Amino acid sequence: MPHFVLYAIDGPDSIAIRKTTRPAHLEFLAGLGARYKAGSPLLAADGATSIGSMVVIEAPDLAEAEATYGEDPFMKAGLWSRVEIRQLGSWTPK
Repeated sequence: MPHFVLYAIDGPDSIAIRKTTRPAHLEFLAGLGARYKAGSPLLAADGATSIGSMVVIEAPDLAEAEATYGEDPFMKAGLWSRVEIRQLGSWTPK
């Protein structure tokens, strides 16, 4: 099954939104089970401040990946000001 990456940059009020929705976001990812492959906050140059997110999931096609990412509490809360979802080429998680 193909893998899709979400690459997203935080918008205004991101610290407050992350703080209140992070537990639900992590629960959402855990609920994906084996479809969830990788994820991480994107960090500023200081190596500590979150400025975005990267998440990789399995999905049968782009439409399903978009629908799945659309259910992420971070997405629903408006955390991200810019979101890109792209299919990855041949990739095997380690």
